[in-house]
Amino acid sequence: MTARQGVVLYGPPASGKDTVTTALTQLSTSYAQFARLKVGTGKATGYRMGTPEQLHELEAAGDVVYANTRYGNTYVIDRPGVDAAFAAGVPVVHLGQIDGIRALVDGCPADWSVVLLWCSREVTEQRSAGRGDSDTTARLAAWDATREDLDAHPGAAWDLTIDTTEASPQDAARLIDQLLAQRAGAATA
Repeated sequence: MTARQGVVLYGPPASGKDTVTTALTQLSTSYAQFARLKVGTGKATGYRMGTPEQLHELEAAGDVVYANTRYGNTYVIDRPGVDAAFAAGVPVVHLGQIDGIRALVDGCPADWSVVLLWCSREVTEQRSAGRGDSDTTARLAAWDATREDLDAHPGAAWDLTIDTTEASPQDAARLIDQLLAQRAGAATA
């Protein structure tokens, strides 16, 4: 039996997680962005909007794999959601915290390919402003937090690192797809 495969895209705001995920889904319909449960307000696209009561129920059942708070909202990776994502194909999980990657990899056994998408703080600022974000200052603070996270975890291992100022989203998607194909081939050899 082939192991379940998943992709984790880690990086600061505006590093290209959404854009690369879109390119992956265009490359193969087996890829799908994992929609985290979001408890709060604001952008709903790409999330499963939830309530504090739902979060409490997941916590009580031991089904919260990882949760973090940012931009005044709580973002949750939940076991039932991950299981449903694997049933549908290859989940692509967006994370901005190394602790979240560890919690996911340890809490949801699978062959996870962990990819660092990177861009400079200046590029994050330009991209955020260019897409009309009303909270660019908060996104720059999140970029700083990501840089601190990387500095605090110098032993963090990446299966692939992509500078999104140099690689197109399509090239990044092809590299990720090739990585998964190599890992699947090695697992069956």
